[in-house]
Amino acid sequence: MSEKKVIANNPKARHDYFIDDTLECGIALSGTEVKSIRAGKVNLKDSFAMIKNGELFIHNMHISPYEQGNIFNKDPMRTRKLLAHKKEIQKIVGMIQQKGITLVPLSLYFDRNHVKVELAIARGKKLYDKRQDIAKKDAERRMQQAMKN
Repeated sequence: MSEKKVIANNPKARHDYFIDDTLECGIALSGTEVKSIRAGKVNLKDSFAMIKNGELFIHNMHISPYEQGNIFNKDPMRTRKLLAHKKEIQKIVGMIQQKGITLVPLSLYFDRNHVKVELAIARGKKLYDKRQDIAKKDAERRMQQAMKN
């Protein structure tokens, strides 16, 4: 059984998208990036994944430069390769061909000593869907508050 230590979450993803399926991928990083991630200096807010030439890449994931990294630091917003099996990537390609389907990272975590990304195969929500979700959460919060009092 593996232990997962969550480093960063993307709460905006669950707010803006319907999650159809999830996929766990490794990520190709440099040494200073891993050290920066261990320090918790990573942001998934506006990131997304794309398939290019049969390979998965993550875009707009910000990893702050490591303070003691000097010349070994990489660009914080660079495109990083995701590591997944060929069959998984082909399955995703078939799903992404549909209109409105996208790949969004949900969380970044350590699985033992490896950095992993949980990718969601997601459909975008419309404004009225977001309002319904907010109303439902608000109603649940009120019920919890009423039961508490």
